[in-house]
Amino acid sequence: MPLPRLFELYRLMRRIRAFEDAAEIASQGGVAAWGLAASAKPALVRGPLHLSTGQEAVAAGVCLNLKREDLLTSTHRGHGHTLAKGADTTTMMCELFGRASGTNKGKGGSMHIADFSVGMLGANGVVAAGIPIATGAAQALKIRKLPHVVACFFGDGAANRGPFLEGLNWAQVYQLPVLFVCEDNRISATTPTGTMTAGGGISARAEALGIPALKVDGNDAQAVDEAAARLIGDVRGGLGPRLLHAVTYRFKGHVSVDPGTYRDAAEVEAAKLNDPLLVTQRQLLAQGAAQTDLDAIDRAAQAEIARALQVAEAAPWPAAQAAYEDVMNSGAGAWR
Repeated sequence: MPLPRLFELYRLMRRIRAFEDAAEIASQGGVAAWGLAASAKPALVRGPLHLSTGQEAVAAGVCLNLKREDLLTSTHRGHGHTLAKGADTTTMMCELFGRASGTNKGKGGSMHIADFSVGMLGANGVVAAGIPIATGAAQALKIRKLPHVVACFFGDGAANRGPFLEGLNWAQVYQLPVLFVCEDNRISATTPTGTMTAGGGISARAEALGIPALKVDGNDAQAVDEAAARLIGDVRGGLGPRLLHAVTYRFKGHVSVDPGTYRDAAEVEAAKLNDPLLVTQRQLLAQGAAQTDLDAIDRAAQAEIARALQVAEAAPWPAAQAAYEDVMNSGAGAWR
């Protein structure tokens, strides 16, 4: 892979990691490590915060192959996908802080973040719910004869829910322009997925529906990038849906305040040796990149997120009347 492309992947992954590290600290009641006031104040990120720490290579490798006009659906771990699709870090942090200047005016928060300006149709708190949304979006693109594609991210646990079969079946029957991306981190909330999944798993289920599937090391951004480029090329070429099965690992607990003690500590430490950032660092250095260049990328990411935190903490809260905006009109009770 050309060195500039590898640098691009590393830069994006480092920004995602910095964003989530900062959000994690903010959700736990302190951001002193990022240059803000010490944590005598309550948590700045309220509600559930689901981190994708350790899975950055999947978001980066797929989304660098998407165009701005392409669409994307995400999961409750949607920060990385949203950033990789082109969303602004400061506006996103404002959303996590619940501020009026956030991507969704502070109403979506972490678990329901969306940014239509970059084609990100939304994170979703319901497991597998993004699959039929992505399929519907792909159907709309086909009906309107638009040249764009949809990327649909979901986890391994979603493959055991009904929308997986329904969405993939519909997409294949109508030959829709959608790439299904399974981020297989091998754990569904707090339970190892392998103990709950029968048969050959995600790829085999897609292939049973006639959808070509490609399995890849989800911690190797270079491998994900190359696989995604191939599959997205097929989708853009009108060959119908494809599935990318990226095997990765989530380093953190289910939510940011979950220590994850139900996982074997030795397993987690072993997995961290295959941290996608370390994998890409080794690849860059092997191709002649300088450590000083990597250090500069790291510092730039930290500085970018520190600015985002400062802006978010100072941003205004939504006005009280905003609670009545962006709400579906049910006819003042007439529907009853």
